[in-house]
Amino acid sequence: MNLHEYQGKEILASFGVKVQRGIVAHNPQEAVAGAKQLTEETGTGWHVIKAQIHAGGRGKGGGVKLAKNLKEVEDIADQIIGMDLVTPQTSKEGKRVHQVLVAEDVYYPGPSETSEFYMSVLLDRSKGRNMIMYSTEGGMDIEEVAEKTPHLIFNEEVDPAIGLMPFQARRIAFNLGLSGNAFKEMVKFVSSLYTAYVKSDASLFEINPVLKTSDDKILAVDAKVTIDDNALYRHADYAEMRDLREEDPIEVEAKAAGLNFVNLDGNVGCMVNGAGLAMATMDLIKMAGGAPANFLDVGGTADAKRVETAFRIILKDTNVKAILVNIFGGIVRCDRVAQGIVDAYKNMGDAINVPIIVRLQGTNAEIAKELIDNSGLAVHSAIEFQEAADKVQEVLK
Repeated sequence: MNLHEYQGKEILASFGVKVQRGIVAHNPQEAVAGAKQLTEETGTGWHVIKAQIHAGGRGKGGGVKLAKNLKEVEDIADQIIGMDLVTPQTSKEGKRVHQVLVAEDVYYPGPSETSEFYMSVLLDRSKGRNMIMYSTEGGMDIEEVAEKTPHLIFNEEVDPAIGLMPFQARRIAFNLGLSGNAFKEMVKFVSSLYTAYVKSDASLFEINPVLKTSDDKILAVDAKVTIDDNALYRHADYAEMRDLREEDPIEVEAKAAGLNFVNLDGNVGCMVNGAGLAMATMDLIKMAGGAPANFLDVGGTADAKRVETAFRIILKDTNVKAILVNIFGGIVRCDRVAQGIVDAYKNMGDAINVPIIVRLQGTNAEIAKELIDNSGLAVHSAIEFQEAADKVQEVLK
C-alpha cells in the first residue's frame, strides 16, 4: 500500500525520525491557515507547496513550488489543487491532485552549507536481508546516478535477525562525508529510519532528499513509503491511510469482490485459481504469441457469481482480445466451475464480445469439457496446456 508524503512523514516522526514539518490542505484557505500555523511554530516565512499524489517527479511537472508570502501560498495552492499532474511516473493523463502539503522552508542560511543525500531501506530478496541504499547525490533521479556514477551508490546489508548495528550507522555517516554534529545526527537518523522500516512492516522507505541543514540538522524532506499489504492487520491506523483515489479503479473493484487482481498491459485476459497456476498461465500466453492483460486469481470458490464478476472486471480493459480461463479442479470440482462459466456467460449476454478459451483439469475435467462443448456458447474448451496455447494462438490470429 503506497502512502502520500505527509502520511509517510507521520510514520517516520512517530519513530523519532526528524522530518520537514508540514500541514496538509485540501483548498487554498486551508493552505493559508496551515502556512500561518507553521510560521507561528517554526518562524519560517517561506513555505513549500507540494502536490500529494502517489508518484515521484512532482517537481518536474509543476507540483512543487516555493511560496514567499501568504498570497503566493494561496495562489500556488489554487493552481495545484485540482490539476492533473503529469510526472515521469504517471500516465500521459496524469493524476488529479486532491490535496497539497504546506511545508516549512528548511533551506535557510546558517554557519555551513546545506547538503542533500539519498537514502532508502528495502529488502534484498536475492540475499534475504534488508538493505540501506544511500548516496551523496540526493535530490536527483537515483536511477540516473546509478547509471552514470555507480561508484556514488552505497549499500549496507542488515541481517534482520540481528538488526542494524551501531558501527553500520556510523559507516553510513562516514561514507556521506559528514563530521561533527552532522555525523552524530545522521547516525541517529539512520538508526531511527531502520527501526521505523521494521516496526511499520514497510516494504520500502525512500527519502530523497535527506537534508543536512545549514545548522547541521538531518531531516527527511521527502518520504516515499510503501507498507506491506499482508501486514495491515497489525496496523489498523495505517490501513485507514489508504487513498483509493490514487489506485487503479479496476483493482479496487476486484479487491472489494475478494479477487486477487493486477492490471497489466497485454491483450489476453486471465482467469485462474491459484497464484502459481496464474503465473504459469501468463507464461503460456506469452509462449502462444500473446501478452497477459492481467493477473487474476479467483481462489478456490469459482462459482457462477464469482466467475461473472471476474469476467466483467477483465472486460473493462478494452485491450483484451481473448480470455483464457485456466482452472485446476482440486478444492472445487471442474464441472462446478464449468457450470459457473456457462451461467455467467448467459447472464452477461452481449457483454462478452471476445473469444473465451477454457482449460479445466482435475476432478471431473471430462464432464466439465462436455458441459462447455454442449452449452451452445462460443467457448473453446481444452484440457492440456498445449491445447490451450494452440487455441490462444488461433483466436488471436
